[in-house]
Amino acid sequence: MRNNKKGMEMVQVGILIAIAIGIGLIFKNQITEFINGTFSNLMNSGF
Repeated sequence: MRNNKKGMEMVQVGILIAIAIGIGLIFKNQITEFINGTFSNLMNSGF
């Protein structure tokens, strides 16, 4: 019983990681543009 519950937790973690990676791949361009824009603004402000 205890091993089955731990196995289900591992499956849930795997699914969550897969979803996170999928979202990251889908929005990769938007995320990259946001980060690059943020860093360029920081560099231009003389921070």
